[in-house]
Amino acid sequence: MLVPDPKVVRTLLTRYASLKIAQAERERAETARELEDVSYTLCVMMGATSIHDAIARADALLLTTGGASDVTSQTDGDSGLSLAV
Repeated sequence: MLVPDPKVVRTLLTRYASLKIAQAERERAETARELEDVSYTLCVMMGATSIHDAIARADALLLTTGGASDVTSQTDGDSGLSLAV
């Protein structure tokens, strides 16, 4: 099985989080389309059928490759969830 490049995964997670925030602040068709595209790309790249599974797999990949130092340090203190979720 091919392993995605951690840098690309990190970039997609960041883009996903930014789009979720933008869509929550103000719903726009353009943002919704881009969010759908990024979600689809993450799902395909991580071999998942849902965005939540894709994010979990991406986080696990970044943890195992050592590429998550900046991602894991940015967690929600109460729940311990990655801010990308």
